[in-house]
Amino acid sequence: MPVEKWSDSIVVVHLADDPQFSDDIEAVERLGLPASSAVLDFAAVHFLNSSNLASLLRLRRHLGERQAKMIVCNIANPVWGTLLLTGLDKILQISENVPTALATLQVGETG
Repeated sequence: MPVEKWSDSIVVVHLADDPQFSDDIEAVERLGLPASSAVLDFAAVHFLNSSNLASLLRLRRHLGERQAKMIVCNIANPVWGTLLLTGLDKILQISENVPTALATLQVGETG
């Protein structure tokens, strides 16, 4: 899992399809970075299964407990369909791409 430490408080995680997806999400949880927000880049993710969705929600809760944010971006149409079908499009913070997600987090830091 390529993880970029973009700043002291933001990491960018480039995810891949399963079986790597679940391992990558768990690795982000274990990073233990204090108050680090995460941008999850779904550019290489083409499908999500129920286990992936559970992992994603667990990471969201984990980050939320630390007052950190999570933004999902670069979502392919099949994955977008899954998020719409499950209602996660209303729960997750979604951005078009990594630069937009980073700008959103930076504005949140200064705002």
